[in-house]
Amino acid sequence: MSDTVSVLFTVEAEASPCLLPRLLQPFAKRGLMPDHMVSQHHRGRMRVELGMEHMPAGMVHLVAGNLGQVVGVHRVVEHREENLRAAA
Repeated sequence: MSDTVSVLFTVEAEASPCLLPRLLQPFAKRGLMPDHMVSQHHRGRMRVELGMEHMPAGMVHLVAGNLGQVVGVHRVVEHREENLRAAA
């Protein structure tokens, strides 16, 4: 059995034209693509939510760490729900 999780990353950062592609990079370099992404811009700040329904559990902390290293990011909060995916 392979462990997966449903995970939602909430990122708070300074607004920047380069922020959104930089937040996708930690997923892309691992061959992952978020199932959804929502962003809000308010008074020079951004709040971005990136979610995946079936993310490999071992990659969650790696992606969270990379998101926290993006220039301008102040905070990353991770919400997860454990899933089990049966091996075929």
